[in-house]
Amino acid sequence: MIETILAANRGEIARRVFRTCRDLGIGTVAVHSDPDAGAPHAREADRAVRLPGAAPADTYLRGDLVIAAARAAGADAVHPGYGFLSENAAFAQAVLDAGLTWIGPPPAAIAAMGSKIEAKKLMAAAGVPVLPELDPAAVTEDDLPILVKASAGGGGRGMRVVRALADLAGEVAAARREAESAFGDPAVFCEPLLENARHIEVQLLADAHGTVWALGERECSIQRRHQKIIEEAPSPAVDAGLRARLCGAAVDAARAIGYTGAGTVEFMLTADGRFYFLEVNTRLQVEHPVTECVYGLDLVRLQIEVAEGARLPAEPPAPRGHAIEVRLYAEDPAADWRPGTGTLRAFDVPGVDAEFAVPAAHGLRLDSGVAAGDTVGVHYDPMLAKVIAWAPTRAAAARRLRAALTGARLHGVTTNRDLLATILREPAFLAGDTHTGYLDAVGLSVLAAPLAGPDAVALSALAAALAGAAADRAAARVLGGLPSGWRNVPSQPQRRTYETPDGATIDVEYRLTRDGLHGHDAELVSAAPGEVVLDAGGVRHRFAVAAAGDRVDVDSPLGPVALRAVPRFADPADLVAPGSLLAPMPGTVVRVETAAGADVAEGQTLVVLEAMKMEHRITAPAAGTVAVLDVRAGQQVEAGAVLAVIAAPPERTPA
Repeated sequence: MIETILAANRGEIARRVFRTCRDLGIGTVAVHSDPDAGAPHAREADRAVRLPGAAPADTYLRGDLVIAAARAAGADAVHPGYGFLSENAAFAQAVLDAGLTWIGPPPAAIAAMGSKIEAKKLMAAAGVPVLPELDPAAVTEDDLPILVKASAGGGGRGMRVVRALADLAGEVAAARREAESAFGDPAVFCEPLLENARHIEVQLLADAHGTVWALGERECSIQRRHQKIIEEAPSPAVDAGLRARLCGAAVDAARAIGYTGAGTVEFMLTADGRFYFLEVNTRLQVEHPVTECVYGLDLVRLQIEVAEGARLPAEPPAPRGHAIEVRLYAEDPAADWRPGTGTLRAFDVPGVDAEFAVPAAHGLRLDSGVAAGDTVGVHYDPMLAKVIAWAPTRAAAARRLRAALTGARLHGVTTNRDLLATILREPAFLAGDTHTGYLDAVGLSVLAAPLAGPDAVALSALAAALAGAAADRAAARVLGGLPSGWRNVPSQPQRRTYETPDGATIDVEYRLTRDGLHGHDAELVSAAPGEVVLDAGGVRHRFAVAAAGDRVDVDSPLGPVALRAVPRFADPADLVAPGSLLAPMPGTVVRVETAAGADVAEGQTLVVLEAMKMEHRITAPAAGTVAVLDVRAGQQVEAGAVLAVIAAPPERTPA
């Protein structure tokens, strides 16, 4: 029997493992990097061991340090979670060689599936349908479009779509860099790109006594940068016959490699019902909660029991209802998925029925890696949490999940919440008409639009101004008892200016007298520093206002609004030269693709930054000349740092 488990991971998956450990009476050990010293997973564990450093390569990817931590803390088992070392066969073997229990499949099974190139050959031999592998050096125009993929790892890293042969070399090089950074293995390969196909996966659970469960399928087609953002079980595109064929192929795959423990077989499904093997994830998946909800299981508990030698029942429980999961990321979909960093000042999802567990009845589940007050940095994946709704029907699950997202208080960092909530009511999604090209087909201009429309933003800005005035009144030492915002010269209105995340400016002007609010159609019902109630057109609206420095977050049923209060007089130190390109987030300069004095075209890549394990291109907003270039490859830069200055091209005199 296992007594103490070390979770060789961080964030929500480490917390998820610890929750099951507490239920089973098993002790817990966390490992943490320096930036994660105060993270929830480190705080919640019985014991925590520091991994010195910040970068994954120096901390969570150091198997020798993780095993040393397990020994030092008295752990007798290691759960790898997902990502990092979870699919590293050498690490799994090292855990076993150290006399510890490995809560995962045999190292030989991990090794067999660790290379996607070799895995496809094994699956083809087992009769599982596969797509042909293409050598990057031998790709021709007739092969396009293709997908460049990292042979190791997953999570969408090291993947690139190539539609023009001229782009192939650059995309292969970029994929190799990302694969090396994320997995320590730069090997890549190519395969045909199936346009508008679905990404379907089958959850497996196998014991060491010959029983293999196929726990239905998950629909994971809605992806950004080849990484899933919405998953559900079951798939709206899979009927009983297709389900039987998918599950049969997944079981064949498991038996072909002697698999035990939890794992997932991923397929691409075409519109005409053909499916092709993608890969086997020899670990627990990020999206495992939807399967847990539908089947009423604790997959982590079953992983532990299988590792202890338990037998599974001959058949799994029958599925019930429908579950949908969204991944809440600190990122801006409208700005090329730019990751967000900063302090998470508020993190509250309303109506949560269970955390890291299946609700007692249909309901809302939250698996979070963060809490209010935590800092979101640049070293790791920007996922904040997973929110899961489980309901009798797909439509009911989508409605419950959308309501939770819309009502969530998420302050301090930009998130993809608005995108997720919009998708959950979008007609094609509700009809089950999704595929891997869904975001492009519907369009980010529609999906990533703010939940709050222009009128709602205007009312929210007014509420922010009134709340700010109320806060000023509460802090004043004189004039007590007069209306908030009262002025000795009533002819002059109060003025406050705000800026929205997309750079739009909102000027709020109003007069507040004993007779009420003037200058707006809305009527003021009440105003306090944290809450303002307005009546607009006979409808009463309540706004929760939270201010921190120059940042103001306004939450209401009209939609969340984030504002920045613009100071009346700009600080000269904050001014930058016209044409300056600023670093959108802290990161490392991977490449500089121009030089001072060079002429550049609009949209041309100038600098490539790496942050949160992804590359981000900094492009020229307009044609011009590089007047200043003040960075070099390998340099660390902070958010807001000037990377380059683009001067307008000189006017040419007509000949």
